[in-house]
Amino acid sequence: MGMVWKTVAQHLLSRAAPAIAPNADLANTLRARLEAAGQRKLGRALSIRHVAAGSCNGCELELRATQNLVYDLTQYGLSFTPSPRHADILLITGVAGVNMREAVMQARAAMPDPVFVVAVGDCAVDGGVFKGSPAVAGGADAFLTVDLVIAGCAPTPMQIIQGLLALVEAHGEREREVVE
Repeated sequence: MGMVWKTVAQHLLSRAAPAIAPNADLANTLRARLEAAGQRKLGRALSIRHVAAGSCNGCELELRATQNLVYDLTQYGLSFTPSPRHADILLITGVAGVNMREAVMQARAAMPDPVFVVAVGDCAVDGGVFKGSPAVAGGADAFLTVDLVIAGCAPTPMQIIQGLLALVEAHGEREREVVE
């Protein structure tokens, strides 16, 4: 037990301090790029369904910060939805706990295509500090094909927003190339 806490402490202490607020120019640029990419992709704003697959709530705190007055995720055309039936993005945080497999699969099955699957945080990427535990299946890719990985323990709100933008833009460019 002591070794886990030592590893967690080393990981937290080695992290750089996050920026307090986003740069206004960067926020405006991100807003314009994501709005254009979302319109190209679906003709409307994008909705996110979040599933916590067994986490410490660190990533959830950063996700909630994306909705505060500083970052305001809705200004980029992204919003969280409580129903997977209305979602375009399945965002998974936390270790892929063996007991959460069914919940994650049900959420994905209820979502209409096209769907992006995003793993946020080191635990969702590969199990993080809990990797190797018999209760952990690994990262989110143990359950589904993951389209985007946003690493970090926990990633900052701006990293999350930039990752979502990159995902939507990359898929929008690919679709446009196929159509042309």
